[in-house]
Amino acid sequence: MARRVLLIEDEPNIIEAVSFILSRDGWTVHTHSDGASAVARVHAHPPDLVILDAMLPGRSGYDILQELRGAEATRHLPVMMLTARGQARDRELALKLGATHFMTKPFSNAEVLDRVRALAGG
Repeated sequence: MARRVLLIEDEPNIIEAVSFILSRDGWTVHTHSDGASAVARVHAHPPDLVILDAMLPGRSGYDILQELRGAEATRHLPVMMLTARGQARDRELALKLGATHFMTKPFSNAEVLDRVRALAGG
């Protein structure tokens, strides 16, 4: 069975690019673009990995990450923050809140694929 990733992102070009990269590698990619309902989506259909944008409509990725880490069911779920905000304080905040990895946009296809594979345990 294919491993499942949930991409929580609101930029159509990023959704298309990441979905293409991972689907080609055998992943089942689900997408969600609303920050306000993202946590409910994770709990309704738990993925193997979450790729989370920091800036989303309705709620920030940092708030979503904090809530995921506060729930027993998602405390250890791998979460890769993917954001255009690449300043040191953004990275520090994401890691402090429990992000498994932090990646900035723009990104290379190979970098995304390598990191997703590593976070999923191979």
